[in-house]
Amino acid sequence: MPLPPQDAKSPLKAETERATPRPGPDFDQIRAARERIAPHIHRTPVVTSASLDALAEARLYFKCENLQRSGSFKMRGAANAVFSLSEQEATRGVVTHSSGNHAAALALAARRRGIRAWIVMPSDAPHIKRRAVEAFGGEIVFCEPTLAAREAAAAELVRTTGAVLVHPYDDDRVIAGQATAAIELIEDIPDLDFVLAPISGGGLLSGTALAARHLLPAACVVGCEPRNADDAARSLAAGRIEPAATSRTMADGLRAALAPRTFAILRCTVDRVALVSEEEIVSAMRLLWDRLKMIVEPSGAVSAAPALFRQIDVKGGAEGKKIGIILSGGNLDLDSLPFGSTR
Repeated sequence: MPLPPQDAKSPLKAETERATPRPGPDFDQIRAARERIAPHIHRTPVVTSASLDALAEARLYFKCENLQRSGSFKMRGAANAVFSLSEQEATRGVVTHSSGNHAAALALAARRRGIRAWIVMPSDAPHIKRRAVEAFGGEIVFCEPTLAAREAAAAELVRTTGAVLVHPYDDDRVIAGQATAAIELIEDIPDLDFVLAPISGGGLLSGTALAARHLLPAACVVGCEPRNADDAARSLAAGRIEPAATSRTMADGLRAALAPRTFAILRCTVDRVALVSEEEIVSAMRLLWDRLKMIVEPSGAVSAAPALFRQIDVKGGAEGKKIGIILSGGNLDLDSLPFGSTR
């Protein structure tokens, strides 16, 4: 169903918020990040499908970060953080906590710079993401599957090793790197009406929104979130950071809570939040495979679902409008596909 219009007093639309200087990296920092990471990432393609356009009654443009190095957009932010380090900082190595994609990306970025990377992962992290971290040379430290446990373990590693913490999203260097995906998308399709990206801790959506506001200020920026992990939607509606949802979602990469930094950015740059069900995530994954021949993990399919199932029918309808969609990752365990029987 269409998203309801935001209340005029909503923090997402408040003119006072838009009139004040925006938090987060400025566009000069984003531009510098793009130059810095260019040798270390792929410029991923933007693909289309006439049949998906017909289904959505709009023109869809999919930015395929599932084809990025390390399998997700996270390589952009990780590479910018790692290659922003001074020589003295780099000799100490880096530390992060992550359920998977940022972990793999930071391990790969560190390997490319020739430094150590310690990765705190929850004990229930998907095996495919554990294997990726190990393959890229990351040194894994497991912890209980809670944010508090992850943060405590990372802090202890920083204390004992002296390594530099690279937070998965609460870091301007990471946000600036993530923004480069939207820059490429807008360069390829310069007249988009909507830009969609998933929300977890908010790093990708923050970067996407900052880039879109600078390059395409008339576009509607839509954050996409599982209904079972709707803390960002609740936070933006309430005007304060709400606790993470307790429900389970197959989109394991979207279970993090917003940080004050990303919350502040999203409040003044994002127009809408779309919530999608677990069934819609599965259907979107299958459509992307059937029509685009793209393997997209659940977290990546979350950003496609609102367009595919016509949830962004705002202010007169999206029919014929151009919608840019960031498919954030493709690290999917093929032994655990949620499609059911194929017979």
